Amino acid sequence: MKKHNFSAGPSVLPEEALEAAAKAIFDFNGTGISLLSISHRTKEFEAVVASAQSLIRELLHVPENYHIYFVGGGASTQFFHLPANFLGGKAAYINTGVWTKKAIKEAKHYGEVDVIASSEDKNFNYIPKNYTIPEDADYLYICSNNTIYGTEYKCDIDSPIPLIADMSSNIMSRPIDVSKYAVIYGGAQKNLAPAGVTFVIIRDDMLQRVVRPLPSMVDVNTHVTNNSMFNTPPVFPIFVMNETLKWIKAQGGVEALYKRNVEKAELLYNEIDRNSLFRPTAAKEDRSLMNICFVMSEGNEDLAAEFLEFATARGMVGVKGHRLVGGFRASCYNACPRESVEALVACMQEFEEMKLK
Repeated sequence: MKKHNFSAGPSVLPEEALEAAAKAIFDFNGTGISLLSISHRTKEFEAVVASAQSLIRELLHVPENYHIYFVGGGASTQFFHLPANFLGGKAAYINTGVWTKKAIKEAKHYGEVDVIASSEDKNFNYIPKNYTIPEDADYLYICSNNTIYGTEYKCDIDSPIPLIADMSSNIMSRPIDVSKYAVIYGGAQKNLAPAGVTFVIIRDDMLQRVVRPLPSMVDVNTHVTNNSMFNTPPVFPIFVMNETLKWIKAQGGVEALYKRNVEKAELLYNEIDRNSLFRPTAAKEDRSLMNICFVMSEGNEDLAAEFLEFATARGMVGVKGHRLVGGFRASCYNACPRESVEALVACMQEFEEMKLK
């Protein structure tokens, strides 16, 4: 039976990237040495890092006054790395769920955190609007897509202060205006690579905004100056990232994938809205393209476990919702094929037909 992978992360990756990685594990780039054993200081691997940086710059139209580097530690490490570097007095945060709450907690170790807007009043089912950005804050922090609650920023914020965005779960899924951000970062295990590497895109002027002496591994200047090579970087995930970026380019770039992502999301959201057994959880105007969350409709809550078993038996993988919200979640990242979304829709229709007989 064909499996349809809707896991929230680590997530589905392009088959082309997986095939290249499998081959490189035995022989990296004709060196006769496994990718898992290659020195990160070799010219062959340095070329991989350079290629990945170049492709990110090309695919996201990153301006020349931005640096791109790769580090380990996951996005959660950046929760404290970034305020350690840039929070001297006060920073503004918009709270849209678990990941921003964790970032807020870490930032409080370094200064005042002003939560200027929050959607916690409705269990984070919308993106806050109509807030005022304090111009005396060191930066504004957002998470652009919320995997647990299925909400997403649909446009780039105009901020009078440096804007920092965690784009772990929707990077490369839609066009963005990088020039509106001071820092964009994310764990790569959604749209780019297996777990283990974090990408950082940082504007040049931020390197002069570091507010305190820091350990070398925490200082952003360390990683820019050493071009991601201060210590041994996550070699294997960076290789897979580079292969995934090649795949994105071959698909027609971010713009082409965005069109495809909209079509996939509309297909599934339309079924959720139509199907009498299900209902969406996120406000319609803020529904995520990447993480589509839904629950059983009112009066049908007791069917949740049965539907999960039904869907699993038909090859659906990773559709159980996060433990904090329950229900279901279909993560439709870039490499998730339309075929898988169609299969899930057919599964939902079959379940409804069976229950309404």
